Amino acid sequence: MRALVTGAAGFVGSHLVRYLLAGGHTVVALDDGSTGDWANLSGMADHERLYPVPGSIVDREIVERATAGCDVVFHLAAAVGAFVIRDRTLESLLTNIHGTHRVLEAAHRNASRVLIASTSEIYGKNDKIGLTEDDDRVLGSPLKSRWSYSEAKAVDESMTRSLVDEQGLWAVIVRLFNTVGPGQSGRYGMVLPRFVSMALRGHPLTVFGSGEQIRCFCHVDDVVPALVSLVHSDSARGRAVNLGSTEQVSIEELAHRVIATTGSPSDIVHSPYEAVYGSGYEDMLRRVPDCSLARELVGFRPAHDLDSIIRSVVDEHTRAGEGVIARSGRGDTG
Repeated sequence: MRALVTGAAGFVGSHLVRYLLAGGHTVVALDDGSTGDWANLSGMADHERLYPVPGSIVDREIVERATAGCDVVFHLAAAVGAFVIRDRTLESLLTNIHGTHRVLEAAHRNASRVLIASTSEIYGKNDKIGLTEDDDRVLGSPLKSRWSYSEAKAVDESMTRSLVDEQGLWAVIVRLFNTVGPGQSGRYGMVLPRFVSMALRGHPLTVFGSGEQIRCFCHVDDVVPALVSLVHSDSARGRAVNLGSTEQVSIEELAHRVIATTGSPSDIVHSPYEAVYGSGYEDMLRRVPDCSLARELVGFRPAHDLDSIIRSVVDEHTRAGEGVIARSGRGDTG
């Protein structure tokens, strides 16, 4: 097939591009380089079936041109990351809403199947263990920038479902729960690569808030094949589908496990949310998905446990020679 991947130079996008090319498909890779890095595709830059398209999803002409002739559109591009949303709230809202509208319009005109990447942020402060796709959203005030990303993604989901019901678009929505793995940057607030980078340098690992927050982390190599399977599953049309691990860990415990895996002398320190994100920041105690629907639709079962996920991220940073511990050869303990 010929596939358009928006956000192709990002973390999940670059892994998806690599997977599609390995499967014999042709890939049009669209990215504006704002949070993604074209270097993520450097090993594939000369591939005969890869067509890079620098540009933004809010540019109608570029999106139309990139979509033309594509059987499938994987829409992963978004303004993402806690620091990005904090610092550029309005720009992020406009990108995530108008950009998705542009992609959906172009895909519909081209009769392409579409996969829309959404987020576990949809559920807000709902801390039920085993969140299902029809569970309620529990959000704070819309005047707090903390919830603007969730709001934009909810609008994206509503637009997608409306186009499916009213105009016959083929689309599936995927809600990702903390997808991690090699190649992810901690620059925009992603916790695991940030912890690993600090540990390998022997710097203190800063835990925001109490550290009692529970999260689940899923390896990108488990997520990417499921994305491709879902866009080909006729039963997935018009649905929202959770993708993630159900293995729970507190952020405090995650920091301890990163230190143990790296053999780092790092300490753990805490910083109040207000010091990082400003006043009024809210977080949720727990976010754990129920992925029964993904298992029913495409047999989704993550193969990587948290220890192997941490190890894969540590190994990548170590191969890159990052940090005093990596260079001294003390990164293999744990």
